[in-house]
Amino acid sequence: MLLREVAPRLDVTPVITGAAVSEATIELAVGSRCISVGHKSDITASHLTALRRAGVEYISTRSIGYDHIDVAAAESLGIRVENVAYSPASVADYTLMLMLMAVRHAASVLRRVAAHDFRLPETRGRELGDLTVGVIGTGRIGAAVIDRLRGFGCRILAHDQRQTNPGQDVPLDQLLRESDIVTLHTPLTRETHHLLDGQRIGQLKSGAVVVNTARGPLIDTDALIRALEAGRVGGAALDVVEGEEGVFYADHRGRPVESERLRRLQMLPNVIISPHSAYFTERALRDMVENSLSNCLRFEGRHHG
Repeated sequence: MLLREVAPRLDVTPVITGAAVSEATIELAVGSRCISVGHKSDITASHLTALRRAGVEYISTRSIGYDHIDVAAAESLGIRVENVAYSPASVADYTLMLMLMAVRHAASVLRRVAAHDFRLPETRGRELGDLTVGVIGTGRIGAAVIDRLRGFGCRILAHDQRQTNPGQDVPLDQLLRESDIVTLHTPLTRETHHLLDGQRIGQLKSGAVVVNTARGPLIDTDALIRALEAGRVGGAALDVVEGEEGVFYADHRGRPVESERLRRLQMLPNVIISPHSAYFTERALRDMVENSLSNCLRFEGRHHG
């Protein structure tokens, strides 16, 4: 485990558990001002109250997003929450892979080859250089995706809710109407929940592909499924799915997947699903662990200073 490997180099002796934050594991934090958590830990107001009673004043999440933490409740309790930066190449590379797989129908081709059907697919693929790609969210990962797309020679449209690139972004409506591929790289907040809702999915160019390596609830999944089943959307490549909790990161072989959304998506030949794994590289994981521990050490230094 990387935490056990990295901590001694930073002169840290952590208490480590593989279990998520729960009533049963909070007692492990007693006497600690700082804790480091992963993005799979859903930390509610009641958890935070118990953590504060245990002495916790600082939470470093080993992720960019912190939608899994009730940040408002933490603030009201005097607990500071910070995220980490990690190699944007991990998610950016994966995003490009999903785009290429989607426009070349790789999922259906690989399934046919696995069944020893070596014929060419019925539908011809498309080349990235001939397409318009819309990038929603131009932070570190979105910017890294744009850098990679430039090498393919495609037309790139960008939009950021935070208006980080004034004068360079196009309105979201224009991006949706003109893009052959729409890829999401924006944080999940109250404002961006269901950013792609039924109305905006209806604005997509006919046959467009939707790629999401950010957070599942950025998309109204039910609306996307209806558009895919009706043939209005040409495909989807999703590393994150609304309601993935309790499904992703678990072995469901030999038993049914309880999520009806996931089952319907997996039945569609033009949909690629992967289990929230875009970030999962050696370098990104090391960055997460080192930066999370460094965050805690900085907080401790400020506390003692």
